[in-house]
Amino acid sequence: MATTFPILPAQAAGAPHANDVLHWMRPGPLQLSALPPLSLYIHLPWCLRKCPYCDFNSHEWRAASEADIDGIPEAAYIDALVADLDAALPLIWGRSVHTIFIGGGTPSLFSPQAIDRLLSDVRARLKLTPDCEITLEANPGTFERNRFRAYRSAGVTRLSVGVQSFNDEHLKALGRVHDRAQAIAALEEAASNFDTFNLDLMYALPGQTLEDLEADLSQALALAPPHLSVYHLTIEPNTWFAKFPPTLPEDDIAYAMLDRITERTGASGMSRYEVSAYAREGHQCAHNLNYWQFGDYLGIGAGAHSKLSFAHRIVRQVRFREPRLYMENARAGAAVSQSDEVALADLPFEFMLNALRLKQGFTLPQFSERTGLAMTSIQRGLEEAERKGLVERDLFRVWPTERGLDFLSDLQSMFLPDEE
Repeated sequence: MATTFPILPAQAAGAPHANDVLHWMRPGPLQLSALPPLSLYIHLPWCLRKCPYCDFNSHEWRAASEADIDGIPEAAYIDALVADLDAALPLIWGRSVHTIFIGGGTPSLFSPQAIDRLLSDVRARLKLTPDCEITLEANPGTFERNRFRAYRSAGVTRLSVGVQSFNDEHLKALGRVHDRAQAIAALEEAASNFDTFNLDLMYALPGQTLEDLEADLSQALALAPPHLSVYHLTIEPNTWFAKFPPTLPEDDIAYAMLDRITERTGASGMSRYEVSAYAREGHQCAHNLNYWQFGDYLGIGAGAHSKLSFAHRIVRQVRFREPRLYMENARAGAAVSQSDEVALADLPFEFMLNALRLKQGFTLPQFSERTGLAMTSIQRGLEEAERKGLVERDLFRVWPTERGLDFLSDLQSMFLPDEE
């Protein structure tokens, strides 16, 4: 029996003009010669347990009542996603989708049958490129044998497996619901069913030593992942760790860990192509690359973000965050809570915030094509960054140096708009 929810009081109205394509197509300050590639992001917000470091829009699943025996409301939520997509179609009509990313939360809490239905509904409404990359985030704590194979049959082409560590003590400190053995089993199953997959690790964990990191790296590389994402644990506002901060390794130890990660992945045949990502040839994550190259993406689902380009402006949108509020508004065709044009003064920073994460940087024509701005708008920042040894450039391309990647925030801040 499908789960139903009561109408919430004082429902918020959706953002005005959010899906009004004529409003966004009217004359404006930019003149984009072409639209960038388009991706689709789908947010499934529930997880088994909220990790103490997590600031994503994720919600522990708790049954609304004893009568609610169906678990996560898969069918009702997918109904809302489809209604959300239907309402947004005019904004992307005629455009092909190059990548799809199903993130969360813990998307692998959703059954393969639900993912199959979701992707079928997406295909019925959007034109996917023949080589469309379709990624699903998976938690080893939800792993069951043959489950990953069923996701592959549903149309998923790539898994992103959130391992974080192979050390049971560190996993416990991070609030993860899986252990080392489950992580290894899930990755072995992913390798046997997918041509490519991501293995996600974290470093600079509470109590972690260089020797601990070496052990994590050895286990990760022994599984021969085609792609490895490695994230520095940071304490984010409004998280459990922000209220009760753990003791983390000193900065010099964290830098040494990152150096070791880069050394060992390089020795195993993986290249660092993005500040936090390493991959074998042909296994880079196309969805994330589109983000970093300032491509477009439509985000559907609770709290999902969109960045969409039109001939004369670039627009950012945000969906309602709370799952039940999102579902009610999505079914009414008003899932977007906020919709704003990106100010011209902010475009250089927004572009650089993304493009400078890439080891290869960006081409000069790409900057103008994606922002509609002349190179003079970033000339002063480039000169300062080059003078400080944070970027290098030639007549065609700009790219961060190793020092630039290590001090990425400092580099990106050089392109912030001048204060009025």
